[in-house]
Amino acid sequence: MRDISRRGMVGLGAGAAAALALAGCGTALQDGSSSAGGSKGRGTGRKREAKPIGDGSTAHTGKQPRQPEKPRPLEAGETPPQFVVFSWDGAGDVGNGLFPRFLKAAEDHDAHMTFFLSGIYLLPESKKRMYLPPNNAPGASDIGYLTDEHIKSTLGHIRQSWLDGHEMGTHFNGHFCGGSGSVANWTPKQWRSEIDQAKSFVKEWRTNTGWTDVEPLPFDYDKELVGARTPCLLGQDNLLPTAREFGWRYDSSSSGGLQVWPRKKQGIWDLPLQQIPFPGRGFEVLSMDYNIMYNQSQNSTKAPPANYPAWREQATGAYVAGFQRAYETNRAPLFIGNHFEEWNGGIYMDAVEEALKHIAREKEKGGDVRLVSFRQFVDWLDVQKPEVLARLQSLGVGQEPAGGWKGFLADGGKHSGTT
Repeated sequence: MRDISRRGMVGLGAGAAAALALAGCGTALQDGSSSAGGSKGRGTGRKREAKPIGDGSTAHTGKQPRQPEKPRPLEAGETPPQFVVFSWDGAGDVGNGLFPRFLKAAEDHDAHMTFFLSGIYLLPESKKRMYLPPNNAPGASDIGYLTDEHIKSTLGHIRQSWLDGHEMGTHFNGHFCGGSGSVANWTPKQWRSEIDQAKSFVKEWRTNTGWTDVEPLPFDYDKELVGARTPCLLGQDNLLPTAREFGWRYDSSSSGGLQVWPRKKQGIWDLPLQQIPFPGRGFEVLSMDYNIMYNQSQNSTKAPPANYPAWREQATGAYVAGFQRAYETNRAPLFIGNHFEEWNGGIYMDAVEEALKHIAREKEKGGDVRLVSFRQFVDWLDVQKPEVLARLQSLGVGQEPAGGWKGFLADGGKHSGTT
């Protein structure tokens, strides 16, 4: 494997575009959806009653809109769905238009996603010394802080994301990857401190900013938060005991997995980014924009533009090949990780959008393809029979079920033949 897990971060300075204009705070929130079960029709004007939590940074607004039907166990001989999860690390808006671009893409293609929010993206830089990162100086951060303008626009996009049916996970705070302060060295107790702080920055942004004219986030973050991805995919072993204490259901921090059905680690679903085919190369690449970029231009985020068309095509081809390999064989879920960045002219954002369109077309053709969040995926896993999951987990990368799905999962997986 020639890609790396330590991801470089683009500086988060002031964006060129104005921040999203936000409505005033009140007792009701504008609902971005047409119905709790629907997937279209944003902006109907319907109000959701909001009951403030704490200082009013967040609020109870009822059941999350635009959720899929309640999952059910696979029937005997039934082909499993093809799940695909698009996820975003950081989820801060810096005025480059990428957050709203992918909210629209998700809406256009009836997709749900997971946004791993960095807590300090809701903390003003003037208050940065409130952040006490383990093994680092107060206020330290390897990803910087957002401007007030961009904190407001981030709040607006997070609010809309939840109303659109997406999941809010966490990417923690300061994104420390190297040296003695790296998250790789943190103890379970230090992870608890980091999580407590990340949650507090989301739950107390109103106190920390002093803003009274911005709507609350329409969810209870203590209940919403059920999973995470660590910075640089480091430190999972010591994170998991703490995650389990918080009642989290999954973690996406393994340093690199394969396209197989997932298993639990320390009682929590382990949902790693995966090795996928890398067109034109003799090795596979991790299913994340940074890792693809590193294998094309190493540490340069502004390589010669003459390379961009071929690299864009290669990146798109990697995602599509990963999808097709699973869809046509073991139906293992595909997990794709991204950042709202413009590396190498934004070609990786173009690539992930083209991959999303390709996958959505398969769904439109009638295939049982489900573009879901991590939480929605584990909802499905948790209702499956253990013997069915065991059969699915027995399939290797690119391995088709012996005798087809009808025979492979006959009798609910209890008596089907061996692979």
